[in-house]
Amino acid sequence: MAEPITITAPTAPTKPPSRFKTLLTEPKVLFGGGFILLLLVIAILAPLIAPKDPLEQDLMLGSLPPAWLDGAEPGYYLGTDDLGRDVLSRLLYGSRIALFVAVSSASLAALIGTVLGLLAGWYGGWTDRIISRIVDIWMAFPPVLLSILLVAVFGSGVHSVIAAIVIIDWTRFCRVVRAETLAQAQLDYITAARTVGFPRMKILTREIFPNIVPVLIALVSLEMGIAVVVEAILSFVGLSVSSDTPTWGGMIAQGRQLIHHAWWLLVAPLAVLFATVLAFNQLGGGLRRAFDPVMRR
Repeated sequence: MAEPITITAPTAPTKPPSRFKTLLTEPKVLFGGGFILLLLVIAILAPLIAPKDPLEQDLMLGSLPPAWLDGAEPGYYLGTDDLGRDVLSRLLYGSRIALFVAVSSASLAALIGTVLGLLAGWYGGWTDRIISRIVDIWMAFPPVLLSILLVAVFGSGVHSVIAAIVIIDWTRFCRVVRAETLAQAQLDYITAARTVGFPRMKILTREIFPNIVPVLIALVSLEMGIAVVVEAILSFVGLSVSSDTPTWGGMIAQGRQLIHHAWWLLVAPLAVLFATVLAFNQLGGGLRRAFDPVMRR
């Protein structure tokens, strides 16, 4: 008697985890996003949580050390600068300038660069040649020196800083988006869309653009970190907001002059600046991993 044949049903393919679950389990998103969210809350609530007025001066309390060092005064947790202004309060208020510049400049640069990059990569021809030549010429200039020149021409102020960053860094988005558009245009799903007669603009906006969003998200997050650094540099050289307004770059410039007897004036803003840029970079990498279907496999 023949033995019965056992037929095993094929195993169903493992469904990749949802994006939300991936976000919750991605260490880079948890660290970077958590820090940026905390910084955003601090920036919004700075007038409520700052222990002192960041502009209030008291020369009798100049260069006080942080609370854990000898000679500290109650209520001045990170000490004071040479004019007696509270360092912690100035750090908290400085986050408002940093985040405003980061979000505004990165958003505008992404908008301009993405639109031009999509047009160059999809339509090609003279459109691609003109946009690509402009990008090549613009990127030949040193970005930091060009930003200093632009702010010097526009005049100091937050809006001038934002304009300078946008004018310089839209090229970064344009190049990346153009390359991604060219790569997507060669794939089979685009060929199928052309075959069934989809309009070219519809293919660009509904098929290609959603597939480059993960790269764009990572690039926007990275650009925010770059914008924070650029604003700090311009504040350091006195080309951002007025010297009385608390900024991390201005605090670093002041701390550099007093580092021999008040090192905390330099260390505190440098540490916050470094942590913020690192958080933006980590957040960008984590978001791309969560939103990119290829990396989620």
